[in-house]
Amino acid sequence: MKASKTVKSSSPIGIFDSGIGGLTVADAIHKLLPSETLIYFGDTAHLPYGDKAPESIRAYSVRIADFLLEHGCKMIVIACNTASSIAYETVKEHVGGRATVIDVINPVVAEVSSMKKITHVGVIGTRATIRSNAYATRIVRQNESLKVSSLATPLLAPMIEEGFFNNKISRTVINSYLSRPKIKKIDALILACTHYPLIKAEINEYYKGNITIVDSAAIVARFVKQSLAASKLLHSGKAGKHRFYISDFTKSFEQSTKIFFKDKLKLEHKNLWK
Repeated sequence: MKASKTVKSSSPIGIFDSGIGGLTVADAIHKLLPSETLIYFGDTAHLPYGDKAPESIRAYSVRIADFLLEHGCKMIVIACNTASSIAYETVKEHVGGRATVIDVINPVVAEVSSMKKITHVGVIGTRATIRSNAYATRIVRQNESLKVSSLATPLLAPMIEEGFFNNKISRTVINSYLSRPKIKKIDALILACTHYPLIKAEINEYYKGNITIVDSAAIVARFVKQSLAASKLLHSGKAGKHRFYISDFTKSFEQSTKIFFKDKLKLEHKNLWK
């Protein structure tokens, strides 16, 4: 889908997630495309999306998309696997030609399906993402020879959101999930939640570097660049001021954002559901 004629290459890229996870995608896009202006919305008031009803997730996603459109975004990146698996088609239809809509699942599926020497892929994510079976269905559709095993890991996103990573608590929870028989003997693991790159090192430590860890952030960033280039909307000038909005303020969110954007990042509170 091409963006509306009213947008320009200097128009911002909108990114949203239920919390801090989407910042991994925002960071990857910022590093790859430093000339682009970003507008980020973290729906912390409704975190986590993984335990919400599909109707609620679609409603939240459409309202946030409207907010990003109000800011003139040329592209909307659904930087949340749960929202991508449940609300992508709804958001795309709602947005129409006003902006390009990108999810975080299809770019990863395309990459994994074409990987060499991979036979058994594991997928970990929220209950909603795993229940949707989005990854397994799409991967097998593109490469029938691949075996896909999925496991819901519902404690991980809230744990990360509260700042518990790279410590004894996170390692205990991570090891408990990864030792489950359901994802034994895999040779690649998809981190099907944008929060999970924050614990990628711990996951890699568990597997002793013996499997491929698929981090969606870098893959999605490359796809964003390709899409903007195809639409002739890549910006080459100076980036404008990045804006970061949250629907509910949390201290842990503020602390976690500094991992990516240091002290330059100023959070703005915006309740879209008044």
